Amino acid sequence: MVHVYPEYDLPRDLEGFGESSFDPKWPNEARIAISFILNYEEGGERSVLYGDKHSEPYLWEKGVSAIYKEGARFVNAESEYEYGSRVGCWRVLRLFKEFGWNFTTYAIAVAMEKNPTFAKACVREGHEIAAHGYRWLEIWDYDKDADKKYIIKTLKTLKDVTGEMPVGCYWGRGTPNTKALFPEAWREAGAEMLYCSEAYNDDVPYWIDLPAEKDLPDSEKKGKPESFSDIRTSRAYKKNSQLVLDGKFYMNPGFVGSDMYEKYLKATFDMLYREGGKMMNIPLHSRIVGKPGRSEALRNFMKYIADKPGVWVTTRKEIATHFKTKFPYRPGRSK
Repeated sequence: MVHVYPEYDLPRDLEGFGESSFDPKWPNEARIAISFILNYEEGGERSVLYGDKHSEPYLWEKGVSAIYKEGARFVNAESEYEYGSRVGCWRVLRLFKEFGWNFTTYAIAVAMEKNPTFAKACVREGHEIAAHGYRWLEIWDYDKDADKKYIIKTLKTLKDVTGEMPVGCYWGRGTPNTKALFPEAWREAGAEMLYCSEAYNDDVPYWIDLPAEKDLPDSEKKGKPESFSDIRTSRAYKKNSQLVLDGKFYMNPGFVGSDMYEKYLKATFDMLYREGGKMMNIPLHSRIVGKPGRSEALRNFMKYIADKPGVWVTTRKEIATHFKTKFPYRPGRSK
């Protein structure tokens, strides 16, 4: 049964910044902020081996057909995910090292736990560790206490494995309350949340007011930064912005071949770059974009933007830090 609590029920905002949008004033007068995000989930997906009722039906080569098996292991699906952890993740790491850029990792805690060498390599290379859940499972029916414990367990496990406490997150599979529970759970874990990317509704970062803080004096309210779409990206503070998801290779309708993916990346960049003051979020998966042909398309896009002036390729942590410093939270001014 789903649980809904008024103190965690965030209102909708269908107007946003309106016709004039909002200028985040990126550092060095950059026209666009580019955020690459590696969703690292391999080993955290559903499998009978881990006590689940069936294999993982989502985001693998045959997952487009919703193929899964019950009652026993489905080694085809397992093998597909293993390509991401054995091969794809290292190809992505090499690609970013070639360009000298850093990505944000939306890390499933158990997945990082099962591949600690890669976890430590991410930290060594300066990539940000952000939270993506303990396992890659639906928790829709969790009550608020179970929800909060799940968040805290995720944070502490990632801290143990990587040596870094995440300051931001993207869950994707939460409850109706998860998004507003994040700041509270972070504090109970002994840390502070900097951003949340649990939204897809804007091209720029923004703050949201938390219903649980409505009776506090303004001086004690902290709000929540949201935003950035991940080609999808936005979150309190929300971050989500224009989003180009490699998962569309496994969705209908989706990308048919790497050329379509590369073309869409470039078209999205061109529009946002021309408008100026926007974010472009590019979510990646080791088992998807880590395949050679798709990695080559991604590399072509990276070459396309590498020499253009006014392009800030950065992590979500750095974007959030800039936004919070430049535009401190003011209660009642959320978008």
